[in-house]
Amino acid sequence: MPAKSTQSTAKNASPSTMDELLAQTKHTIKVPRKGELVSGKITGKQRRVLLIDIGAKTEGIVSEKEFESASEYIAELKVGDAIEAIVVATENTQGQVLLSLKKAASDARWDLFAEALEKGTELEAKAIDVNKGGLIVVVQGIRGFVPSSQFGKHLMGNFASLRGTTIIVKAIEVDRDKNRLIFSERHVSESGEIEQKEEALASVKTGEIYDGVVSGVMHFGLFVTVQVPLGSDKKGQVEGLVHISEISWEKVSHPKEYHKVGDALKVRVLGVDEKTNKLNLSIKQLSDDPWLDIDTRYEVGMSVAGTVSRTEPFGIFVNVEPGVDGLIHSSKLDGQTQLNRGDKITVNVESVDPVQRRMSLSLVLTELPVGYK
Repeated sequence: MPAKSTQSTAKNASPSTMDELLAQTKHTIKVPRKGELVSGKITGKQRRVLLIDIGAKTEGIVSEKEFESASEYIAELKVGDAIEAIVVATENTQGQVLLSLKKAASDARWDLFAEALEKGTELEAKAIDVNKGGLIVVVQGIRGFVPSSQFGKHLMGNFASLRGTTIIVKAIEVDRDKNRLIFSERHVSESGEIEQKEEALASVKTGEIYDGVVSGVMHFGLFVTVQVPLGSDKKGQVEGLVHISEISWEKVSHPKEYHKVGDALKVRVLGVDEKTNKLNLSIKQLSDDPWLDIDTRYEVGMSVAGTVSRTEPFGIFVNVEPGVDGLIHSSKLDGQTQLNRGDKITVNVESVDPVQRRMSLSLVLTELPVGYK
């Protein structure tokens, strides 16, 4: 009986050390390592100190420069919130684990940017530097970029003056993996125009004919501002390009020979460039391709009037109607005949190939050759 009493007393004895207490409660204390990501719950929030229970022997603490670097993020936290932190040091002079919330703050900011992109939320951006491509800004402590193309007309070419100021922007690209954050000022200052453009783009129909005005002339084509009906007598404007190959069925040397800035014209929509949200347009396709039924209009052996359109080492091209040039091969020209661009001549049709878009011609003799009988 005494032995049984002794065992019973040992079993029910109160723990006298921390190890005995942990063994009795089956509680495991975490031993954090420097650089480790730990989870915990906020137990105290003071002016410049945040206390977090991370399951270690003592509470974790965010203080001094670590508190300052995440102060905006910490301001939104409250006691009881679950949070993740990085271990900066396993013990300070008070035996507390030093923690950093930089990662958590960064995660929260990127989540904010993703949400701002989805909802079109306006954000404040501090302009800190300028390069030839645009403006470097800081938003919520994260560096981002406003390309020169993303400023409204009132700032176009003058965005360098914004250095040191705060501007309102919207996020247009958020890629945390690439640390890429792109903002737009014009999505704020010209939001009405952009919404109208998006509405117009959604209303555009491929193959449809619209009114437009030439807004630019380049060596590769014409820029045209297209007027798209939106209903209720409203119209939206969308930029488009008539490539040089779509200006005329004829060979075009330079678009300026056909149109100038301000010219009103009609265009047919070929499609929408999804990368640029610009229209691919055509002028020549407002009329039928002249080569489609050309063999019904030109028979072998017939004579037609034409105009020399260009000269090449291998022969002379002759325009017989808009969009149709035939070739007089050099082998069919004598060395004495001099032809220049713009000369009016008469030619014989020797062959027509609608598929290859080729017509072979020869000069109609106006004088009998020497020795002719």
